[in-house]
Amino acid sequence: MKKILFSVSLLCALCACGSSDDDEKDMTYPEISEQGITANPIDCKVYHRGETIPFCYVFTDNDELGKYNIEVHHNFDHHTHSTSATTCSMDDVKEAQNPWVFNQDFNIPGGQKSFSAREDIKIPTNIDTGDYHFMIRLTDKAGWQQIKSVAIKIVE
Repeated sequence: MKKILFSVSLLCALCACGSSDDDEKDMTYPEISEQGITANPIDCKVYHRGETIPFCYVFTDNDELGKYNIEVHHNFDHHTHSTSATTCSMDDVKEAQNPWVFNQDFNIPGGQKSFSAREDIKIPTNIDTGDYHFMIRLTDKAGWQQIKSVAIKIVE
């Protein structure tokens, strides 16, 4: 009986001395914000082939930001990513011949809880015109991710 009592006491003591990381874990998604800036791109914005898209958003996190990704892909089939309630006028459904595909990661300096992201994204001159999605993926240091999909149009 003394062995059982000693074992239970030892187990309780070890549990009381152990640390719990649960209270310290980041369980909050980062945020992609337009507050206080002129965000770009925004839904339904029209760009011309050969132009530059001046990307500008503010990223925030409760603990620490990690990195972000910008992806551009065609929306000639009218698919959706359901991150915006805005409806833009769309061209007719069509087959892609030479669509623009852009996908690049960008690092955020360590220790940042807020970051003003600015990039110039050059639109190629020889791509299909039409409807595109401009995707922003923001990941914090803990691995939580927020996604924003912006519907844009590229014309001649």
